[in-house]
Amino acid sequence: MTFSSSTEGVHTIAEILSEPQTWTRCLSELLDSGQLAKINEKLNKNVEWVFVGCGSSFYLAQIAASSWSILTGIPARAIPASEILLFPELFPAPCQPVFISRSGRTSEIVEAAQYAESDLGIQSLAITCGIGTPIEEICSNVIRLSPADEKSTVMTRSFTSMLLALQALAADRASSKSFLTSLRALPTQVAPRLDGMQATVRSLVDKRTYADYVFLGQGPFFGVAQESMLKVKEMSCSYAQAFHTLEFRHGPKAIVSPETLLTFFLSESGFADEISVLQEMKELGATTLVISNSINAAIRASADYSIELSLDVPQVARAAAAVITGQFLGFYTGMRKGFNPDRPRNLSRVVMLDGRNGGSRRAAT
Repeated sequence: MTFSSSTEGVHTIAEILSEPQTWTRCLSELLDSGQLAKINEKLNKNVEWVFVGCGSSFYLAQIAASSWSILTGIPARAIPASEILLFPELFPAPCQPVFISRSGRTSEIVEAAQYAESDLGIQSLAITCGIGTPIEEICSNVIRLSPADEKSTVMTRSFTSMLLALQALAADRASSKSFLTSLRALPTQVAPRLDGMQATVRSLVDKRTYADYVFLGQGPFFGVAQESMLKVKEMSCSYAQAFHTLEFRHGPKAIVSPETLLTFFLSESGFADEISVLQEMKELGATTLVISNSINAAIRASADYSIELSLDVPQVARAAAAVITGQFLGFYTGMRKGFNPDRPRNLSRVVMLDGRNGGSRRAAT
């Protein structure tokens, strides 16, 4: 597979490869200025945190909610913005809402933030990569990560940068200086590993494509699995699914065949149990890709492909690094199938709605 004569996908691959440098810049801006500490002082205490997003931002919200609960001990959940609009009784007020939007213009996010701030009188937090956007005007508090914005349609460095910012916010709330130190160390540890991750994924894609791409993870890595599933769908128009690792045994394993690529994001918390699922699925005939912080003999025996992260940071802090594999897989599968990852079929950078069910609410402009 060669791309030397093609300009297709140039923005997407450049943005994936720029992630460690972007993380460093964003974290430095947030932490060195004391911005996160100031924001934390303004946000609600002793209430449930609710992370709200659409598409990739919803999967980011899933990881952020898991991270928040693990790091702070405070209950947290993720909700798609559309649920708040269509079933507002599911919005758990009082709470501390966090609205996640790369563009700051996505219609459902803007409307959900308006509902929280105007209808319920709840001061919310927005995190975005945009500047001068509707979400910034609505929300009482804003984290802006303009260095993480992208030219391409799909979210890559914006996803991981906003995730790390929210994990840093959780660490600040928990007064965990050690976790903040780990986040600052993450970019320098991940950067030299990108070539190996990229080579493994390209080797896999060069050999064949699959009828079904399945991504498995638990805890914060379930959101990683969901986002990886979406990257493969967006960039390669392939059929892809995501499940909790152990839940895959409860019915979904019926789909396993040699035409199925199963990608496992292994955690330390469930390492032994998740490896047992890996072994079972390999016996059923799946092709397997494993992303783990450490690779042992049991993994080598059941993994057709493996990526060992070997990161000296806590488990939760590895989620941003793990999702890069899914980004590479979506990109190279799309290129092999003749798609342009910079301009995925049927997609745009921002979902803007003119109205819902003929209603009077208008999209952000």
